[in-house]
Amino acid sequence: MATRLDPPVPLDCQFTASIGVDVKGDRWSAIEVPDSATLFGSLRSVRVDATVDDLPVNDMGLMPTGSGELMLSVSAALRKKLGKDIGDAVTVVLLRRLT
Repeated sequence: MATRLDPPVPLDCQFTASIGVDVKGDRWSAIEVPDSATLFGSLRSVRVDATVDDLPVNDMGLMPTGSGELMLSVSAALRKKLGKDIGDAVTVVLLRRLT
């Protein structure tokens, strides 16, 4: 398990992207974080606090896509709260890096 940062590191990252990431030929319910290797200094999994269309999503894991970026998983429950589906655009704000 990754070490928690104390205190968490503030992030200043906002972007708009569509829900849906191609991973090994399948379309996953996730949002790709652009330039994540530059933002985090690696492509290892990290945990963040964020908002998706102004809805708080805390302590979420960003996972490698396998194609050089990280992605934020979007569960069916979260999509329902957002009123969004795969292919719909959302605005993401990364607030804090936790690990």
